[in-house]
Amino acid sequence: MTSSDLGQFLVTVVNLLFQFASLAILARVILSWLPAVGVRVDPYHPIIRLLYQITDPILDPLRRFTTFGMMDLSPIAALILLEVVRHLLVSILRGGF
Repeated sequence: MTSSDLGQFLVTVVNLLFQFASLAILARVILSWLPAVGVRVDPYHPIIRLLYQITDPILDPLRRFTTFGMMDLSPIAALILLEVVRHLLVSILRGGF
């Protein structure tokens, strides 16, 4: 495996991890809307607990800066931040910062 192949592999892994994190955040946002339309969400279901375990480390630190009254904008901030960090990492891995 050449360094070029390794670099491309790492870019793919970074892109997949960040895409997964973004989709997890979007899934959590959708789950938060379900009770408003009458759908009961069991917070103790293993899949939902896993989703919270994945997204809490990303969203919790942002909440103190992005919560205004009852409005929590941390998912939006997290998605923007994830995209910026992903772009920086991919640029570094490709050798063009």
